Amino acid sequence: MATEDVNEALAAAEVTAIESTEKQQPPHKLERKWSFWFDNQSKPKQGAAWGASLRKACTFDTVEDFWGLHETIFVPSRLIPNADIHMFKAGVEPKWEDPECANGGKWTYVPTTGSKL
Repeated sequence: MATEDVNEALAAAEVTAIESTEKQQPPHKLERKWSFWFDNQSKPKQGAAWGASLRKACTFDTVEDFWGLHETIFVPSRLIPNADIHMFKAGVEPKWEDPECANGGKWTYVPTTGSKL
């Protein structure tokens, strides 16, 4: 999924999430805000610093918004090769230079070719 496609899907999902939460019960608030980050490393520019293609895609604070974004935008089986999705607390960047990540790690899932996620 190209960066432009992600931006368009984000706009559509935001409208859908707002419309659906207005029609239903009050949303289930999370304890804190979270952010999805998108990193498209499929065509890295020679000499580009790590993180040059890293973009914050959206921030959410309800269970409903999380699942709406997950189901419409960040479907792992639709990602282009070498693209990554990161989910971090709002205000924390997925970089070792961020003090919140200095001693952290990551969970990685690499699907086999043809697996459905």
